[in-house]
Amino acid sequence: MTIAVTGSMAYDYIMSFPGRFVDHILPDQIEILSVSFLVDSMRRERGGCGGNIAYNLALLGQHPLLMATVGQDAPEYVAWLRDNGVDTSGVLQLADEFTASFFVSTDRDNNQIASFYTGAMAKAGRLSFNDNRPETIEIAIISPNDPGAMVKYARECQELDIPYIYDPSQQIPRLTPSELVEGIRGANILIVNDYEFGMIKKQTGLSTSQIQELTEVVVVTQGERGSAVHTSEGVLEIPSVPPRRVADPTGVGDAYRAGFITGMCRGLPWLAAGRMGSLAATYVLEEHGTQRHRYTLDSFCQRYYETFDDETAFELLHSAVSLVPEG
Repeated sequence: MTIAVTGSMAYDYIMSFPGRFVDHILPDQIEILSVSFLVDSMRRERGGCGGNIAYNLALLGQHPLLMATVGQDAPEYVAWLRDNGVDTSGVLQLADEFTASFFVSTDRDNNQIASFYTGAMAKAGRLSFNDNRPETIEIAIISPNDPGAMVKYARECQELDIPYIYDPSQQIPRLTPSELVEGIRGANILIVNDYEFGMIKKQTGLSTSQIQELTEVVVVTQGERGSAVHTSEGVLEIPSVPPRRVADPTGVGDAYRAGFITGMCRGLPWLAAGRMGSLAATYVLEEHGTQRHRYTLDSFCQRYYETFDDETAFELLHSAVSLVPEG
């Protein structure tokens, strides 16, 4: 069975600001905000939520189907994902468009200011689950993309009985309250960060408990504070995994989703799935770029065990991926 990933493919232009944004913003003049930050480095990286999630799933032994739209400048990116274990048959290249681009500046406190150019992503509505062997899809994730396409995908999943994870994230402001509720109600899992969860509550007028009534599981990531997995049996607090070094937080949330999905699809308990998400996220935090980290499944399992001292989940994970523990 297949894990289908819908979401953006984009090029990330990642810049580093050596100061602190807060020192250059006047709160009492925020309504006339006009600031410029002189950055001291810039890199272009492969990114986009869909591309990042698919890449991380492949690292974890999956062969995900990626559904995304890209432009004339993306053949190298598509080939990169394909060479790294991603099924790119669901990627549509548009000759008259450029690939979406994400421009982000990160200050020394890891705060970020970003802009996103939609490019080919705006045509994501041309894709359909109906064209991608829906009967073979075990679960899908609807991650940030063209808002209209996200609404379409959620409805298709509901019509085709495809279980899906709803990840509106950056597109919450561009989705209407009714579209958000519809997407959450049909999902098996809602996953957002704590700020985005607050935005959903504000935009829909729903409380935490009311949102939990719409879907089976709500996952809220909380940065350095880890994540919280809300289930019908209570809330599981998942700690973050201490990084060996801190390089760049861009793409950390996408890796968390891939780890969580892998644990869930391997039949692991929610606690173990959340821990897999935390560990997968830390690998991204330790590198500059959202798809520059690498690890073997065996080394991932070993680090999981060393971090959480969870022998039961460690054995389950090794059994699921048919590995033999190191040492």
